[in-house]
Amino acid sequence: MTFTSLLQAIGKDFEKGLKWALVYAIPAEKLVAILFPSTAPAAAAVIDATSLVQSAVLLVEQKYAAANAQHGTGPEKLAEVIQLIGPVVTQLLKQAGITADGTYIQSLISAVVALLNVHQMPATATAASAA
Repeated sequence: MTFTSLLQAIGKDFEKGLKWALVYAIPAEKLVAILFPSTAPAAAAVIDATSLVQSAVLLVEQKYAAANAQHGTGPEKLAEVIQLIGPVVTQLLKQAGITADGTYIQSLISAVVALLNVHQMPATATAASAA
């Protein structure tokens, strides 16, 4: 067995195990509520804020993609996301004890965008190598 085929076999077994584990895994927010009940409200606020940022980023990205203007429009997209969710995210983070100014919110949005870009890389790399 070659090194590559060994890694592929391990990867397939890992994928099967991961799918099984995800079906039975308890969502993080429920684990926090069970294990750390006193921090559950703060954790819920942070999770809600993060989900809201991600949803807004995806919504704005879809809008710009539909207009065929997804490249070179980062500052405009950032401004639009901030306008959509800035005050609500600031309030949610405040509930969690996090003081978030405009710079902090911009950094949070940029971090979510960076993670989404990294998450998409394998599909993009596959498409690029197929071309």
